[in-house]
Amino acid sequence: MPAPSDPFALAAAHTLGIEGGYADDPADRGGKTQWGITEAVARADGYTGDMRALPKARALAIYRRLYWDRIGLDWIAAVDSAVACEVFDTGVNQGVAIAGRFLQRVLNVLNRAGRDYPDLVVDGVAGPATADALRALIRVRGREGRDALLAYLDALQGARYVEIAEARAANEAFTFGWAKRLGTLFTRTPA
Repeated sequence: MPAPSDPFALAAAHTLGIEGGYADDPADRGGKTQWGITEAVARADGYTGDMRALPKARALAIYRRLYWDRIGLDWIAAVDSAVACEVFDTGVNQGVAIAGRFLQRVLNVLNRAGRDYPDLVVDGVAGPATADALRALIRVRGREGRDALLAYLDALQGARYVEIAEARAANEAFTFGWAKRLGTLFTRTPA
């Protein structure tokens, strides 16, 4: 297990543990995946080989660049690594824009109508303003605020899984696996 001082490595190890190795489930619209990286994402990244042979190091590089960096999670990890890890896993499974918007939406509703910190523009990209809001939440509410944020992030993630399964019956095959992503170790790990 990576050192807690490397939030990206910790998040990636957790997500890889859920995603596993190669999969090609006909019910999964993502098609062939290795290490949780879909064939479409791997091809867009320039990978031309068999998906079963996608190197783990390449998958990690894709995770870093297309998920962690695109959301802006270094900003968030500098304040609280558990929040960054939770948002990363949601981004891998539900999309980076959705994960970033979930974070910003929840921070907005936890600010007590702007009394604790100003509302954020909900654009899905976590930058300095999002990090400042997280810092203010923790300063005002402490661990309880951080834990509430994580609980609401999980709630939004779970609600979206239900919506995805309701919209396409074939996705019901994945609902028990998706549940493994809710209430993860990040919600039970100190900052």
